Amino acid sequence: MNRSFWLKKAVKFVFAAALFMTVAVYVTMSLWNWLVPLIFHLPLLNFWQTLGLLVLSRILFGGFGRGGRGGWARGRAWKRQMVQRMEAFSPEEREKFRQQMRSRCAGSWGRPPAPAETTAGPAAY
Repeated sequence: MNRSFWLKKAVKFVFAAALFMTVAVYVTMSLWNWLVPLIFHLPLLNFWQTLGLLVLSRILFGGFGRGGRGGWARGRAWKRQMVQRMEAFSPEEREKFRQQMRSRCAGSWGRPPAPAETTAGPAAY
């Protein structure tokens, strides 16, 4: 394909990206200026302040990660991979693995499990 075809495609992409960003900033600015000053008594924002707010929220909450699949999909892929690994184990290897995980992850949040209570009855006071 010729060079002008790719140049036109690049210009269209840049225009579409700029249009999308402008609409996103305008919608965010409109929602902010409609709701936040009335509810929280904060000031109105202009276009550039709203753009800065969107970039800051992306840095703080969204990050600039690798992209691709979302967090839930990555979690499902990890679970699927672990199931495949466990299926490849023999029953003895599977039980050994489970015992190792129980010893490493005993209790909740890494704390050792609570001692087992006796069934001898109520304690005498």
